[in-house]
Amino acid sequence: MKKIAFVLVGALAFYGCGGEKAAEGEATVDTEVVNNPATAESGEVVVDPSQAPVFTFEKEEHDFGKIVQGEKVAYSFKFKNTGKGDLIITDAKGSCGCTVPSWPEAPIPPGGEGVIDVVFNSDGKSGQQNKKVTLVANTVPNTKVLAINGMVEVPVAK
Repeated sequence: MKKIAFVLVGALAFYGCGGEKAAEGEATVDTEVVNNPATAESGEVVVDPSQAPVFTFEKEEHDFGKIVQGEKVAYSFKFKNTGKGDLIITDAKGSCGCTVPSWPEAPIPPGGEGVIDVVFNSDGKSGQQNKKVTLVANTVPNTKVLAINGMVEVPVAK
């Protein structure tokens, strides 16, 4: 019964967030394809993990080096789906409001590639900065953490 309620709530949330796109004729993702055994409450494995999608990033950490306070810097984390199922990213969150990720909304097929763009705003920051971006997807495990680092230097007033 919990599974049915969970699916219904997920479907309603998905429809509520993506209803405008469906009305415009854009494709939407069927909730049935997001079936991740790592999140199953009952403990039973519904999907064979060997058939799940897999993130393979070119690199999982980026160092911006030295930047001036107030500067916005960006980096694109490139990845490939090296698994056997369509990769669907459902969420991406920065460790603070100064770190903003964007990600592909469409499923990434096996062998397909994608990019996670991350913008860091150094306004009000100083010193060494270590920020994380946590991705939630239909992978096993269902989260992946990327990191950005840099030294924010405060300009000297003249």
